[in-house]
Amino acid sequence: MANYNISIIKGDGIGPEIVDEAIKVLNVVGKKFDIGFSYNEFLMGGCAIDATGNPLPQETVDGVLASDACLFGAIGGAKWDSLPRELRPESGLLRFRKEMGVFANLRPAMVYDELVDASSLKPSVIQGVDIMVVRELIGGIYFGEPKGKDEFKGWNTMVYTVPEIERIAHVAFKLALKRGKKVCSIDKANVLDVSQLWRDTVIRIGAQYPDVELTHMYVDNAAMQLIANPRQFDVMLTGNIFGDILSDEASMLSGSIGLLPSASTGLKTAVYEPIHGSAPDIAGMGIANPIATISSASMMLRYSFGEDKAADAIDNAIKKAMKDGFRTKDLAAFGAIEVVNTSKMGDIIASNI
Repeated sequence: MANYNISIIKGDGIGPEIVDEAIKVLNVVGKKFDIGFSYNEFLMGGCAIDATGNPLPQETVDGVLASDACLFGAIGGAKWDSLPRELRPESGLLRFRKEMGVFANLRPAMVYDELVDASSLKPSVIQGVDIMVVRELIGGIYFGEPKGKDEFKGWNTMVYTVPEIERIAHVAFKLALKRGKKVCSIDKANVLDVSQLWRDTVIRIGAQYPDVELTHMYVDNAAMQLIANPRQFDVMLTGNIFGDILSDEASMLSGSIGLLPSASTGLKTAVYEPIHGSAPDIAGMGIANPIATISSASMMLRYSFGEDKAADAIDNAIKKAMKDGFRTKDLAAFGAIEVVNTSKMGDIIASNI
């Protein structure tokens, strides 16, 4: 029997509700495939500020690094927006990613056949979309030095080193080998020197993967192409700020941000989380969509634990729930036979397993 130690960060807003449903599904799939899970819960974000005065307590860093992987909900809310920037939940999240060394953010954007009408784009444009955005997560302009502001100006510096680009490029090419064998690298090499270094390095690494087709696209064109012809993309490789924007754009191809998971992997550990935020306006109402978090648990099984059959079981259980017409409130207008609350959706997916 395989046993895995999972660190849990539920966070703020709807975080506790959606993480609880993912744990429910993990427990069921664990029984089916003879997999044992132990859970240790830690604080980060606004709840950590309230409890300790620190958005990222050292206990959380140590606990997550000692685990096999981390399942994370969401953090933040207006309650903490008036704090100094370095004490806000989002600052804790940036420090968390850096401490974990999770340099590769994997964000799939796929369209369920049953929800093709949920997108604002025509079904003929998005039917069959299945994109993996590979975003470098702990470099680039969010972490570059120098940075600062005075009364008259603010400045941030986009910095990438060759080793940082090499390691994220390897992740993208290895993923492409298991998918459609295409990588499109997104940059702004016609304007930015750092992007030219990015492109040169990706080309050199790409030569090590002759079975993968490598193309390049400027970020502004990529933003347009995601809307005009998203099916052209398989793996999109990009830096931190470009990936931040493009992955959110890609996520809306599906029609709901509540559907899509993400993985942040690195040399020390991996963190799995939904791409959406903490949605404090609906916290405690039981209407949050837990599918993105449940899908994140599936990614954890697949990428951290190598439990592909268990991951497939979760993915198929979600598809069956969609096919059978069960919807949370955010998707009620799209083929709903029954609109269910957060907990009921978790129950349905668990029972499908």
